[in-house]
Amino acid sequence: MARQQIPPRIRWAVDTMDIQPDDHVLEIGCGPGAGAEAICDLLETGKLFAIDRSESGVDRTRRRNQKYVDAGRLTVRQIDLATLRVPVKRLTKVFAFNVNLFWVRECADEVALLHERLVPGGSIFLFYEARPELVPEIVRKASSALTAVGFRVSVVEQKAPPVIGLIGRK
Repeated sequence: MARQQIPPRIRWAVDTMDIQPDDHVLEIGCGPGAGAEAICDLLETGKLFAIDRSESGVDRTRRRNQKYVDAGRLTVRQIDLATLRVPVKRLTKVFAFNVNLFWVRECADEVALLHERLVPGGSIFLFYEARPELVPEIVRKASSALTAVGFRVSVVEQKAPPVIGLIGRK
């Protein structure tokens, strides 16, 4: 199978995360697997746990990244974030791209779960490719959800293609 391209918006998001070879990363909403590929390319002893509510997203991520699954660097599961069970203080980074959960509905339980699972100094990275008129609302609501449980939030932006990123540091 020919190697698929990683979209520039995903490459920028992963570069922004500054993945280290030993990071333990959770990806929420792995979809077609481009983010998983970009992250796993950078891991050596670290691991990525990718989840998606969609069976097709899980299947696509697994197929695209089979070599990382086989190497033990990637685990992919069909599961909702609300029911995720990860050992406390295990994750160094959490990554989500265009996951609406953090700004379209109440997500206090999910954000608290992530805060508990991150190691001291760990970070959550939420990225959105959104229409310009939605950006202020996304930033306001997602920032509010993150700060409510103790994250310090900063916002980064890429102009082309336009992507907004919220970084919550523990």
